[in-house]
Amino acid sequence: MGNVLAFAVVLGVLIFFHELGHFLVARLFGVGVEKFSLGFGPKLLGKTVGITEYRISAVPLGGYVKMVGEEPDAEIDPADIPISFTHKHVFKRILIVAAGPVFNLFLAVIIFFAIFQISGRYVLKPTVGKVTPGSPAARAGFLPGDRVVAIDGQAVTTWEAMAKKISGSHGRTLHITVDRKGTRVALTVTPRLTPSRTLFGEDIKRYTIGIIAAGETEMVPLTFFESAAESLVQTYAVAKLTVVSIVKLIQGTLSVKTLGGPIMIAQMAGEQAKAGAGALIFFIALVSVNLAVINFLPIPVLDGGHLMFFIIEAVIKRPVSMRMREMAQRVGIFVLILLMIFVFYNDIARLLFS
Repeated sequence: MGNVLAFAVVLGVLIFFHELGHFLVARLFGVGVEKFSLGFGPKLLGKTVGITEYRISAVPLGGYVKMVGEEPDAEIDPADIPISFTHKHVFKRILIVAAGPVFNLFLAVIIFFAIFQISGRYVLKPTVGKVTPGSPAARAGFLPGDRVVAIDGQAVTTWEAMAKKISGSHGRTLHITVDRKGTRVALTVTPRLTPSRTLFGEDIKRYTIGIIAAGETEMVPLTFFESAAESLVQTYAVAKLTVVSIVKLIQGTLSVKTLGGPIMIAQMAGEQAKAGAGALIFFIALVSVNLAVINFLPIPVLDGGHLMFFIIEAVIKRPVSMRMREMAQRVGIFVLILLMIFVFYNDIARLLFS
């Protein structure tokens, strides 16, 4: 029951912001909105304000905004032409469609900003927890408990910054200063090329010296503007990771077994809810970025598919033919149905065999 409630909260927030983006930009450009629905299927609750019916529907796996004149071949009352989506300039239609996923990115930025303002940013200290026997670090005299404070005279405050400098040395000898129980000790070490794996399980080689982090973290308070900048960086990093993951899936580098659907999201949402409200809110931000990236994919029936048609229209100066659009829509629906079947299969397999 907890998983279902957490899933409903996550999905509800994501859908609301996505559809709110479409709705607000449509209204900004004078497009009439007939329905604003959270969920699909039969109406559970509803209220009409002006020409817009705001409703909650029975199937909570999505939502939609139905605009006046949304279908190019629909018959439009001449009186409704000024508020018809189809009769707006193509660039306005592009902005209305793009607003959904953009608002999902905006939601992530807001959440990350709030987290950074309240909790600051946690960083891993450059403190050595273990020295690998026979490694360059062992030969150089590194000891557990040493805290790296400088590399080649440049201050180092985080493990990430230290690892980046070592990896980028390309095997050049480094002069590293460590704090050892309050005493500064100068060490000289030459990184060596060692086998490693990327986040996606790919075999690579990178320069290391053979030390493992002690796992010590510290909270760094951030100002308003630092939080704003960091929230943009975090959103970009998650979006980039999502794009790379999709590319790796297409290339076959990343196993399709990693894909998950509603059941997996519900499980993960439930776990985050148990960890606390902060963890659940952070999870919403991550899923929101993923949803934005996926919606930008040029697949018909997704926002990205509509954007593709409108961009083509802007280039060739005429709408894409209805026959072409209908064929593409059928292909897009077929692909999405196959994907849904596959992720449900993955979800059920995890439940049965995990």
